[in-house]
This record gives sequence, C-alpha cells and structure tokens, in this order.
Amino acid sequence: MCYYRGLTITNNDTLKLSDFKLLLTGIENQQVIDGFAYGSTPVVVSDKSGGYTFEQMEWGFIPHYLNNREAVEKFRRGYTDDKGKYHPGLTTLNAIGEEMLQPGKMYRSAALGRRCLFMSTQFYEWRHIHPIGKRGLPLKTAVKYPYAIRTKNDSHLHLIAGIWQPWTDKETGETVNTCSLITTKANPLMQQIHNTKKRMPCILTEALAVEWLSNVLSEERVTEIASFQMPAGDMEAWPIHKDFKTAECPTEPMAYNELPPLENV
Repeated sequence: MCYYRGLTITNNDTLKLSDFKLLLTGIENQQVIDGFAYGSTPVVVSDKSGGYTFEQMEWGFIPHYLNNREAVEKFRRGYTDDKGKYHPGLTTLNAIGEEMLQPGKMYRSAALGRRCLFMSTQFYEWRHIHPIGKRGLPLKTAVKYPYAIRTKNDSHLHLIAGIWQPWTDKETGETVNTCSLITTKANPLMQQIHNTKKRMPCILTEALAVEWLSNVLSEERVTEIASFQMPAGDMEAWPIHKDFKTAECPTEPMAYNELPPLENV
C-alpha cells in the first residue's frame, strides 16, 4: 500500500485545476512523508467560492466513534486487553477505492461528501523477490527492494484521490480533520513493483481531479473515479537504497546485481 510519499516543490509552483491556479506557498518540502508518523499533510479541497485551497490534515482517517487520543492510539497501534488478548491495530492511511461505498464501510460518508486530493511528487513501494536457493528453487522468504515511483510530467507533481473526516476529541473538545489516501488496482508497472498486494495510489488526471472535488457525484461515478489507474506509460520507477527513509537523497538510484529489471510496459 502507499504509506510513504514525498512532496518537493518551490514557492513559485502552482497547481492548475481547470481554469483555477492554486499557488503552493508555505508547504514544507518533505522527501519522505512517513504515514505511520500520523502527522499533518497538505491536501486540496474545494472552497466556498467555487475555487480550491489546500489544508493541513492529519494523515490517518479517524472514525467518529473513537472518544479520545488514547482510543485512537489503540485503534492504530493495537493493544492487549485486561484478559491478555491482543487486538491488532487498523491502518486507515489508505482506503480501497473499489470498496469504500460498500454498506457498513467507515469511509462511505466521506467518499460521498468529503473528497480531497493528496499532493505528491514521488511515492515509495517495495518489490518482493524470492532468491533461488541451492536446490534451484525459490526460497520462501522474499528480499524486499524499495523503489521510487513518479509521474513523467515536468514537475512530477501528481494528485491522488483522497477522502477526509472531521474528528473531535470528546475529552478536550479539540477537532481535527483527518484523511485517507485512496488506492486502486495496480497497472502493469505497479504489478511488477508492488507484486504482493498489487495496489497503487489512485493518481488522477487533471480532469478527473476537478470532477473528484465537485459537489455532486453519483455513487457509481465515485467508484469509477476511485478505481482509475494512471497508465503505466505515464509513470517511471527505479530501485533505491534500502535505507532510503533516512538517506540524504532518498530517490538516488541504487543498483542491485541480483535484482531482475522491470519489464517494459
């Protein structure tokens, strides 16, 4: 899934959505945004004037029924109850686009009425390769190789479909907006890289991004847009250092002699 992204822009960069240009000032450059830090991230939303603005939101959708930050921490990280039973955490950094509107899904209301766009210039994913053992058979344990992936446009800035949810801490009264990035089925390039779950972020064209932020979309259209796959030919990817999260230049290419090249798509 898409849990690590980067956003590198200049103060003069603008985001074009239809006839509207949004000046991207005051956004912190981050070569690696770690979703599991549950920090704030800039997302684009519609404003009341019919234009667009960006807001800082907490990456990690919080359902309304969680009463306080302690409950949120248990929800995200998991916990052991009084009887010694462990309850695993639930990751809401991503939402599966094809499933959001199914009955009972926590994302349904947001997908219908609170849609946003994540901004990114690259994202990171791991490719699993099973080495060949002494007997000539693939070993059970795979070796993971990280890749940097981006779109081929001039600035590499791309927009990813998202949803957002206001959440109020019932102990302190503090309200924050929280968000989740939407994923879709992998295109032929991403099938080779994210070759376990075969998912990718739902990167939208400019036209689809504008439509995604429109006030009224049918349920069918929401699912259609949330299932969109950016064509593989519009993207590029390369292997990077395994310690990219702490590297000075996380997108620097890294050669691995044992790593098969990606097939052309």
